[in-house]
Amino acid sequence: QVQLVESGGGLVQAGGSLRLSCAASGSIFRINAMGYYRQAPGKQRELVAVVAGGGTTSYADSVKGRFTVSRDNAKNTVYLNMNSLKPEDTAVYYCNADVRDYSYTSRAYWGQGTQVTVSS
Repeated sequence: QVQLVESGGGLVQAGGSLRLSCAASGSIFRINAMGYYRQAPGKQRELVAVVAGGGTTSYADSVKGRFTVSRDNAKNTVYLNMNSLKPEDTAVYYCNADVRDYSYTSRAYWGQGTQVTVSS
């Protein structure tokens, strides 16, 4: 079993910054992609940013140039640095990781979610 524990988030004024962290633990052979999704009230969950095992990153158009996703493979941790935050960034942010365990089975895991609220 694998657990993803998120930290960070909170309340910030527009234009401010926040940093999210997500640490994976458990029966981990290798972590492929790691990243963040978000879900605002009344909206579907959407991809925010992802970093592949090799370090390639991908971002939603709405956050390009403002958010940076990175990972520390030694710590099985992914980070999301969010700058120039806007009220429309308000959402619950969920960490996601594609994990291969020691039986060589791969599946996606989710964190518990962390609230990010940006006030205008």
